Amino acid sequence: MLIDSHCHLDRIHLKPFDGDRDRMMQAAAEAGVDHMLCVCIDMNNYAQVKDLAARYEQVSCSVGVHPSAREGHEPTEEELVAMADDPGVVAIGETGLDYHYNEGDLEWQRARFRRHLRAARAAGKPVIIHTRDARRDTLDILKEEGVRDTGGVLHCFTEDWDTAHAGLDMGLYLSFSGIVTFRNAQALRDVARQVPDDRLLVETDAPYLAPMPYRGKTNHPAWVRHVAECLADVRGVPLERLAEQTTANYGRLFGVPAHRASRSLAGVG
Repeated sequence: MLIDSHCHLDRIHLKPFDGDRDRMMQAAAEAGVDHMLCVCIDMNNYAQVKDLAARYEQVSCSVGVHPSAREGHEPTEEELVAMADDPGVVAIGETGLDYHYNEGDLEWQRARFRRHLRAARAAGKPVIIHTRDARRDTLDILKEEGVRDTGGVLHCFTEDWDTAHAGLDMGLYLSFSGIVTFRNAQALRDVARQVPDDRLLVETDAPYLAPMPYRGKTNHPAWVRHVAECLADVRGVPLERLAEQTTANYGRLFGVPAHRASRSLAGVG
């Protein structure tokens, strides 16, 4: 089986499925995608994210505020810890730093990031990390806040090998999205080739970043298979092997229930 380790199910446009979310889930199952992590990006959508995890056995969720979010409630560390106590919540995030779309004094963003990292440590949950145009500050804060104690993932990884190596040294996992399939992403594929087997994850970041050959369309979890196929080719292993590795990695990081992690690889291959 495959696991989509990062998607935003609450934001996926369902027109290709005639507005039927169950059909989207069935498409994922037919592609061999057995589980998905629906990632929260602000408090305005947390209730819907949580409801999706409660409705579908194959969905887990996170709680957090994206670094670029400027509206809605700003949760305290204590509030994040309390929300993370829900059995459907397996991680804190998405959190991190994004300097690409933000200007001026960004200390508020760094303070938010630290708050999430401290909440993750207090809750005993891993952290989902977003970083864009903020490599140095992201790595410094992760080290200062002891991310090794909680574990986590650099999601939608697009950085160079030096950044990858620094993250791996802190015990982090690296997750690759549809970007790795793009024709102009050879440098990223070169990085993906070097990631240790036990630190690799795959994701869609749906509804964004649809992989080739669907680039520009609304992404959805079934298409994580294309990411996995690309990585299997890059790393010179069968798809079944890469699916097995990434599923085991997800289980170690996020604690997937044993009955899910042990399901057959039927449909993958």
